[in-house]
Amino acid sequence: MSSESPRISRLEPYLSRTEPAPTLLKMLVGVQLAGIREDAGLSQDQAARAAGFSPAKLSRIESGKGRRPPTEEYEASVLLQLLKRANEPGWWQRYDKRLMPEWFDRLVGLQEAATAIRTFELQYVPGLLQTEAYTRAVVERGLPTASAREVQRRVELRMRRRQLLHRADAPRLWAIVDESVLLRVLGSPAVMHEQLEYLVEMAQRPHVTVQIVPLDVTNASAPAIPITYLRFGGVDLPDIVYLEHIKSAAFLEDRDETEEYRLALDRLGDEALDPRESLERLRETMKRYA
Repeated sequence: MSSESPRISRLEPYLSRTEPAPTLLKMLVGVQLAGIREDAGLSQDQAARAAGFSPAKLSRIESGKGRRPPTEEYEASVLLQLLKRANEPGWWQRYDKRLMPEWFDRLVGLQEAATAIRTFELQYVPGLLQTEAYTRAVVERGLPTASAREVQRRVELRMRRRQLLHRADAPRLWAIVDESVLLRVLGSPAVMHEQLEYLVEMAQRPHVTVQIVPLDVTNASAPAIPITYLRFGGVDLPDIVYLEHIKSAAFLEDRDETEEYRLALDRLGDEALDPRESLERLRETMKRYA
């Protein structure tokens, strides 16, 4: 074994133990396999499918509760599959770095793996809920000197991202939107009418919740920047908060920090119109653009 691998080197002392300590070793192997899987960015379901057996079996192995320790053939199979999967580019990684900087690459990858996405927007309709024409207006407003090709590529990227909500295993999306977003005309009244019509359609889907923070709520605890809060089910991953800046972003994983944002979103949800009232507000506002 190579001493250059910290993960492996930590296991080497156990090879010279007089007693095999099978329970301990099963736990150690399970922890290392779980670490390798997580380093590869795979869920237990994904890794189990790649290796050809059930997620329950992989869960038992990673927790050290299997009846028998993993075989060398199993380890080789999983490691090879993980390495192959880790080297496969995501669809979003086929875009050039100008459109997909490292921080944005990470966000898209996390959204693709999330089981729940909570977001607050105070300037634009959330990206995953935008129409093509609205996205084009957003891009042209934010990048007035961009070429027509770059604008088109950015619009295509946004449209590809929103397919996430149309998958059979789509994540749960809870979007809280400041009412000013609905009143700020981007593109044209026709563009806004189409966008609000799409919001009404998506808000009626079982896995999508849209809430509007009305302008007359003067004491709303809305933060001054957009928030995206990501949760991952079935794997031992922390919740992650994404905070976007003009040309960069921050990812928060410390539980104390992410808990503050979770509570802030909870308060906003309480202060916003409920989903039924929000749907009515969307329909009312849409009539303004008819």
